Amino acid sequence: MVKFIAFLTISRIVFAPLIFILIVYFQSYGLALLLFLASSLTDYLDGYFARKFNATSILGEILDPISDKITIIFVLFALTIELNSAFIASVSAAMISRDIWVNGMRELNARLSHSDRTKVTFLAKIKTAAQMFTVSIYLLGLLFNNAFLLFISDFLLFAALIISLTTGLQYTVNSLELDKKEDT
Repeated sequence: MVKFIAFLTISRIVFAPLIFILIVYFQSYGLALLLFLASSLTDYLDGYFARKFNATSILGEILDPISDKITIIFVLFALTIELNSAFIASVSAAMISRDIWVNGMRELNARLSHSDRTKVTFLAKIKTAAQMFTVSIYLLGLLFNNAFLLFISDFLLFAALIISLTTGLQYTVNSLELDKKEDT
């Protein structure tokens, strides 16, 4: 079961550049949407199976959020290019910066044997779901050439950014607050 779960996680990493290529080079929004939805489903399934069969692993805990980030980054880059959007680029830059920062916090906590301080939270799972939902709406907007869906997607992306920054702040506070307690 662990190998199957790893396959689901790694499939998202493989899907990411394919989705990028479908959007940017072929304007194949329907196929990109289907592949993205399949990728999103694998995110749900690998977590579900890992919990159901108690098949969690340290590697899985590390790879799962990384594969999510890779997928979202590739698709946001593709959307930025395809829509020629400084807004999407700016929000993406902020989200990527947050992700790099959180990974740094996780690395710090791992070295200090305090990995529990930056374990994935429920709000972080909502952040990922919000990002995936938003990307899906962007792709639907492109597929149907619907300006209203693209307009709504911008608001959804901004909401996902707020959630993303909030979780980044929570991880930072958890990491730094506990260090102060240990110093006293």
